[in-house]
Amino acid sequence: MVNNLQEAEVVRIESIGEGSRVCLDLVDHLAPTEGILLGNTGHGYFLVLAENRTTDTYPARPFRINSGAIHHYVLKEDEKTAYLAELKPGDVITVYNEKEEMRKIAIGRVKIEKRPLMRVVAKVGDTEISVTLQEADSVHVLTPEHKEKPAIALQEDERILVKLDQPGRHLGEKIEEEIIEF
Repeated sequence: MVNNLQEAEVVRIESIGEGSRVCLDLVDHLAPTEGILLGNTGHGYFLVLAENRTTDTYPARPFRINSGAIHHYVLKEDEKTAYLAELKPGDVITVYNEKEEMRKIAIGRVKIEKRPLMRVVAKVGDTEISVTLQEADSVHVLTPEHKEKPAIALQEDERILVKLDQPGRHLGEKIEEEIIEF
């Protein structure tokens, strides 16, 4: 189980220019509501969905997750994290769905390209979390109604599903530490 996806309110969205974007091509088909948990900090993660739909500018890629900026944490099994920059073909990652079920799938290819990026900030109570995604109609997040929402169509005050966490990691392992991240 993902262990409690929660509703978060989108509070800010901003274009931040071009950066290194990572696509993870997995070795199995993904359902439209499957994805990985990604975040800028250890405070929490957004459920970013597979490219399992045709959009105005992209054909469906049911094996791909456009995972955003290279610096992201990706939440793995057993509450461990990795940076997207560390992942390589053959690594196994944890994929989650709208029912909070998970499965492990190997990475077949990691593709890094320069793309325009956007920062999305959301809050659960007083906790603010964020993600840096490609500004593209192929990038989707999940709403509390389990609907797929294009990240470029998000607006302030909308609600999406996220997972909160406690910051403090060393080489992907949780540690007790005083840390400031934003």
